Amino acid sequence: MQSLVLSGPRSLEWQDRPEPRLSAAGDALVRPTASAACDLDRRLVTSPSPFETPFALGHEAVGEIVDLADDEPVLRIGQRVVIPWHISCGTCENCRRGLPGACNSVPPLASFGTSAGGSWGGLFDELVRVPWARHTLTPLPPSIDPFLAASASDNLTDAFQAVRPTLAARPEAEVLVVGGTASLGLLTVLSAVALGAAKVTYLDVDEGRCAKAAAAGATVAAADAYPDRLDGRFDLVVDASAAAEGFRCALLSTRPGGTCVIRSVYFGEPRLPYFSLYATGVNLVVGPPHASPHVPAVLELLGDGTLDPAPVLAGPFGYADAVEVLLEPPPGKPVFTRTCRETPRSRCATWW
Repeated sequence: MQSLVLSGPRSLEWQDRPEPRLSAAGDALVRPTASAACDLDRRLVTSPSPFETPFALGHEAVGEIVDLADDEPVLRIGQRVVIPWHISCGTCENCRRGLPGACNSVPPLASFGTSAGGSWGGLFDELVRVPWARHTLTPLPPSIDPFLAASASDNLTDAFQAVRPTLAARPEAEVLVVGGTASLGLLTVLSAVALGAAKVTYLDVDEGRCAKAAAAGATVAAADAYPDRLDGRFDLVVDASAAAEGFRCALLSTRPGGTCVIRSVYFGEPRLPYFSLYATGVNLVVGPPHASPHVPAVLELLGDGTLDPAPVLAGPFGYADAVEVLLEPPPGKPVFTRTCRETPRSRCATWW
């Protein structure tokens, strides 16, 4: 089969690799049919990676079940499913606590698309083995376009879960999203608006993303550089900047007793303004997104149109164009579909 392999900065190519096989009870073989490029993928392609290379890229996809190791009451061959980024058993203590991104049955950060917790393949591959499929895969309703649902594996569900707990407890909460990555901040804005936030403010240094946030219903605070803090009474602040200055701004902009959710992935150690935080007292939330428990709620919002990520997406592109597109990505979040694979890019892809 063909696998999209990253061997180093800007060293990305399709390679012929052996197809995976069913090897344990509970396994499923799934053919990705719509794969999205996470904001993290963009960094991995262009920058030195903290993960040992080479590895198969990609951890966001909708796919079609090709084979199952067991008879399943819920899953069936030919079914379309959301494949979450994490490898998780569904039955260990952490999985039972709703923390599949920290599953005890596999190494830390075991996932598709990196080598952090072993080699599990990537979700651009033509075929992947999904362990513990019953606990991991979420059936995709026929009415939902896989193009829209591909990032429910990670970024879209991550954005939803960044805001859902606070807004469920306090619907009147004011939200600040500190943007900076290609799509995660904007997906967080869309999620907060969909969940009925009283007010959503979006801060970014990019005019194009600010325009999209405004179109989504946010109050925009455009800036040439991240301020030390943004004035306001922000009950919930989400850092999606992937910038040390954005990280600091998010922390210091959270009102006393508020919640700051760090959704950026930092490869280094950003400085924590500890004394300022001590003076105010905020609830700091960090850690990997635990996707699978929350994918059904995201799909429900997609299904009824309450949440529409289309303005943040770019494409669809054909899988054959993945190397070219990911080396020079568009401003939006690229999504690749198998049905588009053999179509010339001039007819298939929409560049922003």
